[in-house]
Amino acid sequence: MKTFRKLNNLLGWIVFAFASWVYLSTIEPTASWWDCGEYITTAFKLQVGHPPGAPLFQLLGRFFTLFAFGDTSKVAMMVNIMSALSSSATILFLFWSITMLGLKFTKDTEISTGRMYAILGSGLVGALAYTFSDSFWFSAVEGEVYAMSSFFTAIVFWAILKWDQVADEPHSQRWIIFIAYLMGLSIGVHLLNLLAIPAISLVFYFRKYKSTWKGSILTLGISFFILAFIMFMVIPYTVFLAGKYEILFVNDFGLPFNSGTLFYFLVLLGVLVWSIRFTYQDTHSTINYVVGGVLLLLLAIFSWTTFLGLLLVIGIYYWYKSEPGRLNRSQVRAVANTVFLSIAFLLVGYSSFFMLVIRANTNTPINENDPSDAVSLLSYLNREQYGTWPIAYGQYYNAPQDKTDPYDDGTPFYVKDAKKGKYVMTDDRKNTIPNYDKAFCTIFPRMWSNQKPSHISAYKSWGKVKGTPIDVVNDEGKPETLYKPTFIENVRFFLRYQVGHMYMRYFFWNFVGRQNDIEGHGGIRYGNWISGINALDSVFLGDQSNLPDSMKNPANNKFYFLPLILGLLGLYFHIRKHTDGFLVVLLLFFMTGLAIVLYLNITPYQPRERDYAFAGSFYAFAIWIGLGVMALWDMLKKINEKYIAIPITVVCLLLVPTIMAKEGWDDHSRAKKFATVDFAANYLNSCAPNAILITNGDNDTFPLWYAQEVQGIRTDVRVVNFMLSSGDWYVHQLMRKVYESDALPFTLSYDQYNKGINEVCAYSGQLQDRVELQDLIDLIASDDPASRFMSGSRSIAIYPTKKVKITVDSASLVKNGIVPAYLADKVVGSVEWDIKSNYLYKNDLMLLDFLAKNKFKRPIYFASPSSVSDAVDVDKYCYQDGFVYRFMPVKPDERDYIKGVGSVDAQSSYDILMNKCKWGNLNHPDVYVDRESYRNSMIPKQNFARLARKLTIENKMDSAVKVCDYVQKVFPDNKIHYDYYMIQFVDVYYKAGAFDKGNKLANRLMQIYQQNVDYYLSLNPEFRANYDEDINEAYGFFSSMKQLTDQYNQKDLSLKVDKFLNERMGVMK
Repeated sequence: MKTFRKLNNLLGWIVFAFASWVYLSTIEPTASWWDCGEYITTAFKLQVGHPPGAPLFQLLGRFFTLFAFGDTSKVAMMVNIMSALSSSATILFLFWSITMLGLKFTKDTEISTGRMYAILGSGLVGALAYTFSDSFWFSAVEGEVYAMSSFFTAIVFWAILKWDQVADEPHSQRWIIFIAYLMGLSIGVHLLNLLAIPAISLVFYFRKYKSTWKGSILTLGISFFILAFIMFMVIPYTVFLAGKYEILFVNDFGLPFNSGTLFYFLVLLGVLVWSIRFTYQDTHSTINYVVGGVLLLLLAIFSWTTFLGLLLVIGIYYWYKSEPGRLNRSQVRAVANTVFLSIAFLLVGYSSFFMLVIRANTNTPINENDPSDAVSLLSYLNREQYGTWPIAYGQYYNAPQDKTDPYDDGTPFYVKDAKKGKYVMTDDRKNTIPNYDKAFCTIFPRMWSNQKPSHISAYKSWGKVKGTPIDVVNDEGKPETLYKPTFIENVRFFLRYQVGHMYMRYFFWNFVGRQNDIEGHGGIRYGNWISGINALDSVFLGDQSNLPDSMKNPANNKFYFLPLILGLLGLYFHIRKHTDGFLVVLLLFFMTGLAIVLYLNITPYQPRERDYAFAGSFYAFAIWIGLGVMALWDMLKKINEKYIAIPITVVCLLLVPTIMAKEGWDDHSRAKKFATVDFAANYLNSCAPNAILITNGDNDTFPLWYAQEVQGIRTDVRVVNFMLSSGDWYVHQLMRKVYESDALPFTLSYDQYNKGINEVCAYSGQLQDRVELQDLIDLIASDDPASRFMSGSRSIAIYPTKKVKITVDSASLVKNGIVPAYLADKVVGSVEWDIKSNYLYKNDLMLLDFLAKNKFKRPIYFASPSSVSDAVDVDKYCYQDGFVYRFMPVKPDERDYIKGVGSVDAQSSYDILMNKCKWGNLNHPDVYVDRESYRNSMIPKQNFARLARKLTIENKMDSAVKVCDYVQKVFPDNKIHYDYYMIQFVDVYYKAGAFDKGNKLANRLMQIYQQNVDYYLSLNPEFRANYDEDINEAYGFFSSMKQLTDQYNQKDLSLKVDKFLNERMGVMK
């Protein structure tokens, strides 16, 4: 055993070093897409990120950024290195966990050499298989929370196995307390780690008690209670009670802000200290009981839940005192001591959230939801801005509201009012939570969302919904028949979409193979699993052996079922040889996989793939992959018990981790890629000095935050996220100067944007005239009762007309640089548009207020004019300016105006796109163009196309040709596949007289579409039907090419098009 321990430690650290090399070799050198830019930025300056927060990640990230030694271009890399090392540490603990589980297969204190090699081989194969698994590797190389969350899952699972080895030794309970502390810390990263609690509880039960099904089920029940206690009591109620005391002390007692919070935490500390000391002895003084009773009562007084918990504790203590002969008092006290110490250390770990409150009070530039006190922190932790969803019981997607009781009351909003010295209720939230008709509700509702029409259509498609007709009276008092989905249809959607598409598909990606990195929504072309065995793959997806160039993808990874087969072999071996251990791993596998599916109740058409959320489940399966080596050794040990494990391990390493590494390296390596920060800089550098840039989503905002906050790029530009400005906290922050960007001007006051105030304004239709936008805003800001109506207890502002205008001082626009001199002749006297919506929400109001007050004093840009068009439909006054669209009081150029995106400022756009922009190294041969970089590249490609066309209109043919040449250089076909829209560049070449270049591009495009069509025609009819849209696109392409080649007298190409249409298109039709 001594030799085993030495080799186990040595190999564990070797695996750690190897995994570290893999991840450090493939990390992204800068920020990545989605939340990474936000996490890195908030870590670098300890700012406040999106709910529910990740303060421990930020604190550790801040530590790692110190090793950039002042070079801000290396900050993101340092945080990415933290993720890489967290991931390699995960692999280390996975290796040790597998070897500890391997020891469970024998009761001998000494193990044979052959068994030792088999156990160590199991650890190697399982750990390295997980090292190269698709989802885990993806998270390991970017600055996101999931790598560190996986580390916490790995270390707590290892810790409970470690406790299992020393459970009979004195002070072994310190491992339980250590696990509790880690759990508390993990809350400051992500809640996923808590899902390991049931598996941990089973390990404890199997070690301490004789295993029975009854005992196992009881243990599971207790473990789910512990999980619920932490998730729904410790995390929210710790802050909920602090908020109750805060409002009591400030509003009722007239004490300073934070006095109630301080008192509450002193009470909580007192309860913890008293509870721990209480377990040290069996008899106690009266004063001890009195002190404890007062402290516990103070802790429980504000909530029925905590009060009932207090009664439960009292009942347990009474039972303990009334059974003196049946209980081992010292043992009970020891257990109680461990419980209270565990709660205390859990809370110590959880205390990392104090950082968010402290930093929120400093008004950091990024201060999402402003959790500056206990009251606002609770809303932040509860993720209130993201809404709720039903889990065990709730409505179907087409459920009408209950006619007799349509609404429930929500939790009132309180806002700190420094002037009044108290917390003010800004919205009692009465009648704000919809109640649904019980006839349209069900247990286990899976098809529940009516938020988007696409959700409903997907429910009907995946669930094959026909429904049961139910007659109802609609809101207009008219009879109507609704088709309520049946429970079988509900379950069908759950199995086909939520389990099959949103979990099993990801599982197969990791252990069978992946078709490509394009988001899949159920068709055969995108995002499916694939094995590499064409005879099998072709049954589900059509022939995959002769894909055209346009369908080839670096993420086409083929594992030939080998990891899955080895894992299933290990699973079977685990069941047969050690059922208790199997149940532990199975529970970890379930809780971090299907249990998440059950809880999240995932809606269709997610904005991106969600496989990263299930990495813990794949971690558990990697344990079985490792144990597959033990299974093979057990089958073949008769050949040579001592040494057969070595060749088995080598073969398994070659067939599983090696193939996974070979297949996955090209699409998981992000080395040399700078797309995210370069594109962010392109957005910012497209703006004039002191500009306002209106953005909308994550990927046109978070990277820009990173560029400004970390690398100091264009801090004079104020990035305004339109969606975030639906929150009061965000509008309040826009009212402050940040770096070189002055505060945005508004008419409405700070308080008029408070939570619960002006959340919505309603159209009344009293006027049909066009009015000054400023007059409309003044009316809303006036709080005149005549311009408002009451909806329950809420005062709703009205706007009497949708027709608005902003009158401009045209003489000053060119002088102040708002309009370029070469567009001076197009300046209009007023900007006019119609508000489309019957309701203005807070973000709409914010934007209208700013536009009215600004009056074009600061340059204004949109990342996408159409994203705000419901309230601000001004695309005709927008000019493409590099990456963005400049909003100016200038008439549209009818020669190139396109609805939704306006016209093109060719002079400025040419300078920006051709001279100032960088392209992330995406054309480098060694750089993998990930899906998000690919999607974001479509925006500038289209901007290049519009620029080139505008240059031809302005008769700047040489410049137009240069644009066409340049776009193919920075976005080459072998990286960003040429598509239908590339035909625009052929047209420009022809217009400019560059026929050779136009024909070269046209021939390449025709080759692509010929390959595509040939592939479609090679498929069986049932698969070909999935490509109907693509076939129509191909037909449209060749029709357009025919028109172009005829128009510009390119006879050879025209004949080539004719030949193709005659030979193939007829067959397709």
